[in-house]
Amino acid sequence: MQKYGELLRILLAKRGIINENQASVFLNPDYERDFYDPFLMRDMEKACVRLFEAIENKEKIIIYADYDCDGIPGAVILSDLFKKIGYKNYGIYIPQRNSEGYGLNIDAVRQFALSKVKLLVVIDLGITAVAEVAQAKVDGIDVIIIDHHIPQKDLPCACAILNPKIDNYPEKMLCGAGVMFKFMQGFIKKYGEFYKINKGFEKWMLDMAGLATLSDMIPLIGESRAMAYFGMKVLRKSPRSGLQKLLAKMNIDQKYLTEDDIGFMVTPRLNAASRMDNPMRAYEILSTLDEVEASTLANHLSKINDERKNLVKSTMREVNKKLETYEHKEVMVIGNPKWRVGILGLVAGKISDKYKKPVFVWGKDENDCIKGSCRSDGSVSVVELMTNTHESFIDFGGHELAGGFTVFSEKIHFLEEALSFTFKKVKYKKKEAKIAYDIQTDLSIVNMKNWREIEKLAPFGLGNPKPVFLFKGVNIAKIKKFGKNGSEEHLEITFSDSSPNKAKAISFFSDINSFENTLKEGLSVNLLATFDLSRFRGREELRLRIEDII
Repeated sequence: MQKYGELLRILLAKRGIINENQASVFLNPDYERDFYDPFLMRDMEKACVRLFEAIENKEKIIIYADYDCDGIPGAVILSDLFKKIGYKNYGIYIPQRNSEGYGLNIDAVRQFALSKVKLLVVIDLGITAVAEVAQAKVDGIDVIIIDHHIPQKDLPCACAILNPKIDNYPEKMLCGAGVMFKFMQGFIKKYGEFYKINKGFEKWMLDMAGLATLSDMIPLIGESRAMAYFGMKVLRKSPRSGLQKLLAKMNIDQKYLTEDDIGFMVTPRLNAASRMDNPMRAYEILSTLDEVEASTLANHLSKINDERKNLVKSTMREVNKKLETYEHKEVMVIGNPKWRVGILGLVAGKISDKYKKPVFVWGKDENDCIKGSCRSDGSVSVVELMTNTHESFIDFGGHELAGGFTVFSEKIHFLEEALSFTFKKVKYKKKEAKIAYDIQTDLSIVNMKNWREIEKLAPFGLGNPKPVFLFKGVNIAKIKKFGKNGSEEHLEITFSDSSPNKAKAISFFSDINSFENTLKEGLSVNLLATFDLSRFRGREELRLRIEDII
């Protein structure tokens, strides 16, 4: 480990990496070594053969993808293959978030049958769609399921199911588009020569697999880390017109694109399509070859994302007013028939962050159904919570920390009590809260040499967070507010220590009352922060990004 600098060695050790071989594997992802053979996945052979048959027989194929920033990039990956081989007899179907909701829609399946569809490839959903897949089979449609969600006891009778959670595939934590990438890897390995596909063509699809891996908060370890690592490399030079126009609209230099840019800037704009409009707009911007269409879509997604932000703000104002006179139970349930279903996950997340409780937020969709989103504060799995209160729900699903649900109208006003009662039975043991940081140090550490060391650990995300530094007893030298169009919604604080070293730090969407104590110049505080390299308007500036001030 002596070939690495001291700071990097400490940070690697914090990640359980203590010898040179482990360090080399972690710091230098390798395509051949880190991507498993796709045929280790159960049904890969079946899926490849069935797709080949459909293409050769010119059957009508529908790509049916979830409406978020995992399913949509997955759909783009498959349409990339079709464009490459000149296959045109296919359609894209992405369900409407507000009217159809998540999952395979049985009415849509019946429509596909009427239009003579023979193969349905479903992406980032379908593992629990037993009845819908059975209907497709009755209607003469074969289904290939590409999913990564947890299966229930009974699997759908699909022609092929690709999901690492149902077999012995070594990487369990792929996202939906990641599983789709494995499918394309397998298909090109088997039939690439037949279709005269140049060797390595699938690597260009890694931009979509990487985008989805980062957007879907997949732990960045193993094959998923490699997918994000190479995905970022491809994203920085991706020829996709829509992506280039979107980044230009946000003043992001494509060759310096970061994971933070994806998480805070790109993903919200792509997800705004399903929250505020039509999810097809997100598919179109990632797949279009037309520069004019790409520009129009980039402007449109930016506009509706601004509308989404304003809608979340106004909904949060209503929420805060309601919560003034609210008696808090173990689980919080809050709603309004007028609230737009598409933004409720964002609202639930904000409430959960503030009150440190599981939160269920509901509204009414276009079909007058009570639907909502839930978020956990980490004290319970929301899926387990809903499973043990299943009599209140028409439908539900999701992950441990986030989910969606549909409730019986007559049960909505009793939902909080029912969930709070269940919470006592299924909650996790309370962990002692402690300040989490990697290194305690002083402000002299904030320099470009150390940033270059930290950067070697990228890509950062779930399972590989940015290193957090604790700076004890630093003084607030200067506080400045800044924001777009003079909004002053962010903080820039200059800190100094006794050495005396100085460092600039920023906190987005914060004010002087956002932390434990009201901030003022001259105050001595303990600062928790990560390194942040800004390239705003082409100028490099190393600063800190505030995690907390205590």
